[in-house]
Amino acid sequence: MKLTCVIAVAGLVLLGGCGRVAELKPATGQSLPVRPLMARTTPTPAELLKIPDYAKPDRIDELMKRSEPRPPDPFDLAPPTGGSAPSLPPGSENAPTQQQPGTQPAPGMPVTTPPGPGN
Repeated sequence: MKLTCVIAVAGLVLLGGCGRVAELKPATGQSLPVRPLMARTTPTPAELLKIPDYAKPDRIDELMKRSEPRPPDPFDLAPPTGGSAPSLPPGSENAPTQQQPGTQPAPGMPVTTPPGPGN
C-alpha cells in the first residue's frame, strides 16, 4: 500500500512538470531560421507558430434557400460496363479520328485497316 502511494505521488510530480510553460527559444548553439527573402524582419517564434488564415478557413453555415437543378455535366459518362456513350453536342465538328499507323487499338475495339492508296 505504501509503495503504491509513493509511485502515485511520484507520477503526479512528474506529470505536473510536463505542464510547465516557458518562452520558446532556439536550442543552445542554434539560431532562429533565416529571414524569408521578401520579409522585412526575421519572424519571432510566436509568429512562426501562428497558424495562417488559409490553413483553417472560415466555415460557411449558409443553408440553401431553395432547391436548384444542377447544370448538365459534359463529363457525366455512362458506366464502362453498359450503356452508350453520350452523343456529341449539336453543331460540333469533332469527328472520330483515324488510327495512327503502327498503333494498336484499345482492348475491345474492332481492328480496322486504313484505306490504302487508290481507295
